[in-house]
Amino acid sequence: MNIYDVSKKANVSIATVSRVLNGNPNVSEKTRTRVLSVMEELGYTPNVFARGLGLGTIQTIGIMCSDSSDPYLAHAIYYLERELRANGYDSILCCTGNSLETKRQYFDLLRSKKVDAIILAGSKFIEMKARDNAYILDASKDIPIMLVNGYLEGDNIYCTLCDDRMATHLATSQLIASGCRNILYLYTSCSYSGNSKLNGYRDALSSHGLPVRDNYIHQCEKDILAARDLLLRLHKSGLIFDAILTSDDTLGVGAVKYAHITGRAIPDELSIVGYNNSSFAVCTDPELTSIDSKVEALCTSTINTLMGVFNGGNVPSRTTIAADLIKRATTKF
Repeated sequence: MNIYDVSKKANVSIATVSRVLNGNPNVSEKTRTRVLSVMEELGYTPNVFARGLGLGTIQTIGIMCSDSSDPYLAHAIYYLERELRANGYDSILCCTGNSLETKRQYFDLLRSKKVDAIILAGSKFIEMKARDNAYILDASKDIPIMLVNGYLEGDNIYCTLCDDRMATHLATSQLIASGCRNILYLYTSCSYSGNSKLNGYRDALSSHGLPVRDNYIHQCEKDILAARDLLLRLHKSGLIFDAILTSDDTLGVGAVKYAHITGRAIPDELSIVGYNNSSFAVCTDPELTSIDSKVEALCTSTINTLMGVFNGGNVPSRTTIAADLIKRATTKF
């Protein structure tokens, strides 16, 4: 039995059942009595560690990330835990790697701990094949699932997203406006966020009447030296490019290293734009123009939405936050 069964049997919304579970006063006594009666009839207990039926919580949230050593995800974890502590919640962190089986195992582990919600930090938890996301949809029948910069449609699933597509569209358009015509795009993954970034790049080229060429789009390991070496190979092959847009600052730093090795002047001969506005962006010489994906705002909004869910509020299932383009010395904007 789950909250949806209670909602259907009592002929009330899921939000109303949630309000009853959380002791929200904005429920009539008649409705509260009916919902509690149905829960008793169905044998529904929201949490075996609950401090009473009206509260139903252990004040603990599960957080999953694929790689806590990644600067973007490390910052996300910090902001998520900070906001949870401010709201009186503890957290359990699981670093899963990229294996689908390991993700499922950690997800099941958090559910066995009876956490009050699960936060999936980063877009790599949503798989391309719908059946591979079934375990997330199944869990959302019992607890809220929060996605930070990932998207999956479903009841009790709440997504907070950076508008990655518009961000790369703007950056590409700015490069074109500054005179660049042969813009190389390097990306790290085909996640929801990764595909959005790639589509923004493609959209911008098309909207400015420029061709979208597959030989100007390359996937690369998220590694500075891997990006440098890839660009050196492309340079040696004779590919002509006057700008590089990357899906992560790590690749942007690799692009700066490539330019230094080949003697290409930045930004006069080669413009470079990174992504995430991480500390890497100010460690290069010259400093790297980068897209600020607003990780702090994403995480703060995620926790605000989660608290709204717990309080029985009417919260959006999808929140989108605009990125900023931070202009530094690797572009001619």
